[in-house]
Amino acid sequence: MKLAILRTALALCAIAPLLAPRIVEAQLRSPWDGQPVTPTDAPYDCPQPPPFTKTLNVEGYYTDAHHSIIDEKKREAEEKATEAPTHLGQWSGEAADAWLTKGSRAAAGCVYSLLSAAAQAHAWSGEMPTGQGHYEQKWLLAGVAVSYLKVRNSGAGTPEQQKEIQKWFGSLADRVTEYVDSKKVNPDSDAWNNHRYWAGLAVAAAGIAANDKSNFVWGVQSYKAGVDQIQPDGVLPREMARAGRALHYHLYALAPLVMIAELAEANGMDLYSYNNGAIHRLVNLCVAGLRDPEIFAKATGVPQDVVPGQYSGADIGWAVPYVKRFPNPQLSAWIAQAKTTRFWQWGGLPPGANS
Repeated sequence: MKLAILRTALALCAIAPLLAPRIVEAQLRSPWDGQPVTPTDAPYDCPQPPPFTKTLNVEGYYTDAHHSIIDEKKREAEEKATEAPTHLGQWSGEAADAWLTKGSRAAAGCVYSLLSAAAQAHAWSGEMPTGQGHYEQKWLLAGVAVSYLKVRNSGAGTPEQQKEIQKWFGSLADRVTEYVDSKKVNPDSDAWNNHRYWAGLAVAAAGIAANDKSNFVWGVQSYKAGVDQIQPDGVLPREMARAGRALHYHLYALAPLVMIAELAEANGMDLYSYNNGAIHRLVNLCVAGLRDPEIFAKATGVPQDVVPGQYSGADIGWAVPYVKRFPNPQLSAWIAQAKTTRFWQWGGLPPGANS
């Protein structure tokens, strides 16, 4: 207990200049707190929980030093091995969005049914034997924690469910932070690339869910770690090193940074202005790259695998909350053209999306 209190105090001191005064003692909030939802009896077909395990023995699927060339058979094997946690993230996000957009009490209840079952099984909360397993662990936590934040004020969950889900989130967050903190000493490790930012989103969302300020602050520190690496031209050097996937990974790194900034805004913190608004340089580079991937092709010497005009939710969903604060006609046009802005790793629809 004393160590936990000390960790919280040190973490709060580390970002004190960014903190609104009320955050130290107030209940942590999410972007969906206070969002009006009219409850309805709209039915919802809730799937049965996927099979749970404590760990995932899974390997990655890149074959080159840049982690840019995919072995399709290995990717198929990886996707098969991670079906269960992926389904849990997808299903909980879909149900949470059905609550927000349709007011379906049944959908909100589905989120609690899925997550309380996972919590009781201590699902995927063990020490992962591979780095890829750790990645899956943090993606899972990011997706389900955000899904939970969307429904936590629905009244669909019992106090017992709330407690067990929050405890499970805490155990996952412990694994995520332990893994990242153990790698920080190596400046070339995955503690300093997009994986760190996704871990930050996961732990910050879990922190809000359980009102754990030390975890929330850890997520904010991960945002700072990412934004501090943005170069004057908007480049993230570790993502530019991904050769043919450099544009993809700039977008993939930007997404959790925007989502952390949105979680912070809900708690009175302006992370968008951190480091002289460096995140906007990254946004501008990504917009330029989406207009003309040749910018990244020239920088890397390799054609990019992002096709202009064919953007997934993972590519463009981050722009939904961003343009509400920082209007950008090009981003708004791409959002309107996108088939979806959903992505399960941030809990489905992004903040500010209506459908």
